[in-house]
Amino acid sequence: MTRLSQSVDRATALLVGADLAADATVRELLELTTQRRGLDLSDLSPIEQATLIAERSQELQPSADALAQRVVAAETKTRPFVAKFGIDPTGAEVHLGHAVPMLILSRLQRMGHQVVFIVGDVTAKIGDPSGRSDERPTLTDDDITRNLSTYRQQVSPFFDFTRAQFRHNGDWLREVTLPRLIEITAQIPVSMPLQREDFRKRLDAGQGLSLAELLYSVVMALDSVEINTDLEVGGIDQFLNMQMCRKVMDVCGQIPELVVATPLIEGTDGTGTKMSKSRGNYVPLTAPAGEIFGKIMSVPDHLVEPYFRALSEWRDTELTVAGERLAAGSLHPMDLKKILAGEVTAAIHGVDAAMKAREEFVARFSKRTFGDVENLPSVTDLSQTVNDIVKALGFAKSNGDVRRVAEQNGLRIVVESDTGQDQITLTSEEAREPLAAVLKDKVNGRSGAYYLKVGRKLARINSS
Repeated sequence: MTRLSQSVDRATALLVGADLAADATVRELLELTTQRRGLDLSDLSPIEQATLIAERSQELQPSADALAQRVVAAETKTRPFVAKFGIDPTGAEVHLGHAVPMLILSRLQRMGHQVVFIVGDVTAKIGDPSGRSDERPTLTDDDITRNLSTYRQQVSPFFDFTRAQFRHNGDWLREVTLPRLIEITAQIPVSMPLQREDFRKRLDAGQGLSLAELLYSVVMALDSVEINTDLEVGGIDQFLNMQMCRKVMDVCGQIPELVVATPLIEGTDGTGTKMSKSRGNYVPLTAPAGEIFGKIMSVPDHLVEPYFRALSEWRDTELTVAGERLAAGSLHPMDLKKILAGEVTAAIHGVDAAMKAREEFVARFSKRTFGDVENLPSVTDLSQTVNDIVKALGFAKSNGDVRRVAEQNGLRIVVESDTGQDQITLTSEEAREPLAAVLKDKVNGRSGAYYLKVGRKLARINSS
């Protein structure tokens, strides 16, 4: 029995028969699954390795069988199996979406394979055009160095960078001659890069599309040629770029790499758009434990399983057991979501911090006893409108955001006393009124502590 199967058996026993609402059970489960993130997987057979990678891949080209065969071929030749991941360090803040491919890379590393990070100090200056409606701004060398440093620091909970290789593609791309580039591109039809939907949309709209952007995937492919990679990992938005890598490797007389494309997780707002900083629907990896736990708890129920698949080390069999208990009514969806929030929080801050965040969340939202919750923001100026107060607290970015929360019955005044709580739902029209007027009209002098609740976010109202 492999180390992984032993871990899965112990976790499955808890999932089948234990009370998954109990703190002691949840702690035991989190300790098992968090330990699994660093588990030695070198005792897995090539077929088992391929299966484990395929489970969390949105696309695996050409197939899981081909991956197993490639692993065997590397073992036969007593050479490292090389997995590539390209980084164009174009931003300083990293969120949970960036961690998704790290789980695949971590598995490959723990299987005993060589992971090579390609730092795109040349390609970053072109800018990956994936999904963009315009050209990216040019980065300087200082920008790239700074962004790479923060990237490594933030993603390190999900991957052991000390055991990986880092190579800068400028080391070989600056040596590529024009005749060599022409020789390669002469064998690549223009229709290949123009398969990209974002390119076609930009051209149809009469927007700019530079030759540098068209060449981006070819230049990226030269990285694969340089290290003669066996497998490349990237988000599904990189799938066409990685197809170009296969093509260019073939043009250069190499065996084309295998491609593993990971899913792009949806943002916490559940609108179907991917997690991104620009939309405000992201979970920053630098956030404190309580904030990470709370943000995961705010996601719609339909995202719980995709988040488990993308962000945890749970196997499909374990997710099946949890699904069966949900269907049978022996597991409440909220309890499963708390386990998910604990999984993600523990990955970044550890199990103790995750359990503390769980405790604070329960105190704040499940038990509905807000008086004992520490570090709540306070509202002191009751002359401001509810809209302005919510925005000043950072609970929403615009009046439109507040309106959407109100339309979902998530904007409330909470009156808490010794006898319990009253929660008074506010409409979007009432949110345009001064808070003092709303309190006078809706609360009418009732005794107790007052709170403003916006979705799952909470602030204390100083009404005296």
